[in-house]
Amino acid sequence: MNLKIFGIGNAGLAILDRLVPSLPGVDFIAIETDAAGLATSAAGAKLHLENKLLRGLGSGGDPERAQAIAEESSTQLKALCEGAAVIFIVAGLGGGSGSGISPVLARIARESGALVIAFISLPFDCEGRRRQALARQAFEQLQEAADAVISLSNQKIFKLIDESTSVRDTFRITNDLLAEGVRGVWRLVAHKGLIEIQLNDFCTLLRDRHSESSFATAEASGPTRSRDVLEKLLAHPLLDRGELLAESAAVLVSLISGPDLSMAEVNRVMEEIQRHCEHTHVLMGAAIDESFGDELAVTLVVSKRDEAEAATPETSRPAAASEELDTQLLTRTGTARPGSRFVPPPPALPPEKMEQMLKNQSVSASRARKRQVKMRQAQLPLEIISKGRFDKSEPTIHRGEDLDVPTYIRRGVSLN
Repeated sequence: MNLKIFGIGNAGLAILDRLVPSLPGVDFIAIETDAAGLATSAAGAKLHLENKLLRGLGSGGDPERAQAIAEESSTQLKALCEGAAVIFIVAGLGGGSGSGISPVLARIARESGALVIAFISLPFDCEGRRRQALARQAFEQLQEAADAVISLSNQKIFKLIDESTSVRDTFRITNDLLAEGVRGVWRLVAHKGLIEIQLNDFCTLLRDRHSESSFATAEASGPTRSRDVLEKLLAHPLLDRGELLAESAAVLVSLISGPDLSMAEVNRVMEEIQRHCEHTHVLMGAAIDESFGDELAVTLVVSKRDEAEAATPETSRPAAASEELDTQLLTRTGTARPGSRFVPPPPALPPEKMEQMLKNQSVSASRARKRQVKMRQAQLPLEIISKGRFDKSEPTIHRGEDLDVPTYIRRGVSLN
């Protein structure tokens, strides 16, 4: 099966470099707007997206610029997708290239007839609200364009690091985890399974779910490997130490081992996983690979339940009671509503009294209208401040003040 893996942007290229040595027979393609970053990539094919608008400076963190150049280069992207049965897109969202190019490439790849699976990372909370908003927007666009989207929230990495972990090592761990997820799904494609998972079923499992899909991979060897791999999976931070299974809407389980994989081991792993997600759609596959020896590798892809699904009450009204109530409502004849004995009937007034009462009400209403203050529309003396090319940048906040606003405006100093 012809598989192509596209790495987009800085994060995508870094993950691609980790995958190249471990996935034989796969076509790797690097796409970037920054020529310097693209030059160091280990991918066999490279595409530098550039035009006069970018002026050799890359996307500048602006997804709209990257999306525009990707649309202009649609012919080149389509040519790179041709002949592929399956396409993986690997990128980090929140910046310019990954957020802008990935949805365009996913759409073009699907139009070329390939199954498209995107593996993306979402930014840390400390990276700011703007990057998170850009990442969320690109994530939703990818969900519409790709067959399946598997995400890794960088914020979960804090469960794997301590106070002494450097920034470089933190991002290395993030890239390693996402590369691990790509390898786990690649095994589904590359290995003919004894219990096979069709890629169409896999994509259907994740398609049209507007929440994040997470993943985890664990490996173990030796006589207790099935129990050991379960312990690792249920303690995995990307699965919230097993809690995510209970909240899942669908779970894919892929087991790969050597020729000595026993049915008892498969049954033990599946029983334990299903025990943690009793009301979840579970899809399982098992494959044999001679190179694994006595090693057992299990990959889980978990689709979180949508908020709408989680809010739906689990218990519902019995069908018989519902039908009985509907029958009562349909066959019920209308009856006159009895008057309350506690409310006396309105008094009967002579015509002259009624006319005097209406006249008094009219005079009172006229006086009330005269007392009302007439409202006039006015215009507040607001100044329009434009940041020009920095309009999309995040404000520089220090002690609650926006330092991008001129000092004389912030402090109310009048200039003569």
